Amino acid sequence: MTLLNALLLGIIQGVAEFLPISSSGHLSIAQNLLGMGMEGADDVFFDVLLHLGTLAAVFAAYWTDIREMVLEFFRTIGDLAGGGQLQRVPPARRMILLLIVGTLPLFLILPVKDAVEGLYANTFFVGGALLVTGLLLFFCDRVQKGRKNERTATLADILIVGAGQAVATCPGISRSGMTICMGCFRGFERRFAVRFAFLLSIPAVLGANILQIKDVVEAGGIDVKLIPGYLLGVAAAAVSGYLSIRLVRLVADKGRFGAFAYYCCGAGAITVILSLLKALNMLPWLHAAA
Repeated sequence: MTLLNALLLGIIQGVAEFLPISSSGHLSIAQNLLGMGMEGADDVFFDVLLHLGTLAAVFAAYWTDIREMVLEFFRTIGDLAGGGQLQRVPPARRMILLLIVGTLPLFLILPVKDAVEGLYANTFFVGGALLVTGLLLFFCDRVQKGRKNERTATLADILIVGAGQAVATCPGISRSGMTICMGCFRGFERRFAVRFAFLLSIPAVLGANILQIKDVVEAGGIDVKLIPGYLLGVAAAAVSGYLSIRLVRLVADKGRFGAFAYYCCGAGAITVILSLLKALNMLPWLHAAA
């Protein structure tokens, strides 16, 4: 059952990371309410590892953009070293700046990192956060379509989107949903809002993995018996994540997140109700699962 749980959690991560329904929220429900965790594994660490799989999905789906930004980064270094100046800043170079600015609000979370991670086991909070995600998506559908892209988005726009990503470190708040919604609220063209939201996840996921792996190493390292489960989960997250990105692109083109809004509200309400019943000891099978 351990490997099966790892596979299922990887699929949940891949699907829920890019569909705007909160991967961390669904993993919390699966692990803390339904007892689907890997025996002997740290749930938060496994969650962070699964994000590596979805990071691979982002690289696969947006490889052209990422490659161009990497090349532009080295061109920028060459220009600075040679003292040259560009009359026009290429879109890829400006996108690098936007991603850096959008990542800055995450540093505000570092002082309260442990408190945020502590919310992972609180399914009451997760259910409430899913309700918030649903409301955001509901109102996002009703915002007039914008026209801003990487050439015209302001730094203030990007900081607000980045602040949304920082808030979305709380389990139950969808990172992709929050950043896409904040972009649409600021007048982003929908395709750009989706593309920027997914590219913005790269530094966030890399940073989270570095911090979490550092904590694990300091705590004594990884149990090698869990490595097959970890690898299976990461692979499942990568494949399901790539397919989910393609689906979100299609949904964004049509401009309809309503189905996800209703789903999040329903999932949030059910989570709160089940958490309450569990707390009142009215559903013994939930206690057995946990």
